Amino acid sequence: MALLEVRDLRVAFNTPDGVLEAVRGLSFDVDRGSTLAIVGESGSGKSVATQTITGLTSGARVSGSARFDGTELIGASSEVLRTIRGARIGMIFQDPLSSLHPYYTVGWQIVEMIRAHDRSVSTAAARRRAADLLGVVGIPHARTRIDDYPHQFSGGMRQRVMIAMAMALDPVLLIADEPTTALDVTVQAQVLAVMRRLQEDFGTAIILITHDLGVVAEMSDEVVVMYAGSAMERAARRTLFYANHHPYSEGLLGSLPARGGARDRLTPILGVPPSLIGLPAGCPFAPRCPYAFARCWSETPPLRMVFDDPAHTSACWLTTVLGDRESLRAARVQRELDQPRASTPAPRVEVGP
Repeated sequence: MALLEVRDLRVAFNTPDGVLEAVRGLSFDVDRGSTLAIVGESGSGKSVATQTITGLTSGARVSGSARFDGTELIGASSEVLRTIRGARIGMIFQDPLSSLHPYYTVGWQIVEMIRAHDRSVSTAAARRRAADLLGVVGIPHARTRIDDYPHQFSGGMRQRVMIAMAMALDPVLLIADEPTTALDVTVQAQVLAVMRRLQEDFGTAIILITHDLGVVAEMSDEVVVMYAGSAMERAARRTLFYANHHPYSEGLLGSLPARGGARDRLTPILGVPPSLIGLPAGCPFAPRCPYAFARCWSETPPLRMVFDDPAHTSACWLTTVLGDRESLRAARVQRELDQPRASTPAPRVEVGP
């Protein structure tokens, strides 16, 4: 059994303009010790989905199921969620400066988080634990810096503090929501290395929410691609990069600069994401899809298995029209012939083994 099983998760908000469907029928599993990346443009529903699972959304209409280690989280009481959130599920947010209280030292905040879940732990013991954690995540002179305030740390160091806080109670699942967005490339690599090392040492499962495909290539085992609140494609990391099926996945990869090759112009995805209020029938990506045909505009495609691979699913009618790799490749070649300036060579992203 997977550590986290999410089935048909739906999240909607009432707005003055109508019902906004932020998440529509999302399903995925997270195995123990694995990393699932949820990738997509801003507004695709990535963060709302994970915040709903942990009970952090308010005023939403929620349905579906999210079973964490056998416990149903959707509709669970605040007491149940409080015992799980922070202790068994740790969270890292995008902006550590706004997540840390500016009036208290980082050590005090870690100590309070530890003791909030277990009052039997003395303040002195929690403080020792906090200093050890700051050292584990690579903060130098941790036993003195524990008394520093958030503004005294750089952005990368603040994110390390957030990782230390998230790992304080040895969670089995870590949700990292855009943990490297505000960091430069060098610091980003350091933070990802810390997360990988902690996963190897403690066997923690990770849900990585990001729009950075470079981070996905480096960190993930499996990838869910989201668009307009729905999963467009689910696949193993290497499958997504080298044998992706959904046109949206192809578009995301096509918008990346090639590594080490000719500096061609990037190929953006034409158009803009749709409004999530009153979405019409059909595939939400159809207005921007170069392969769209009549059925795409009238029927919403379900996730279907691709190329006889049960670990690879795509919400695209091409799984019916084009049932094998050669047919799909032929369709892509024809598109390049028809629109020679609309395509660039497949991006060369470094993907781990």
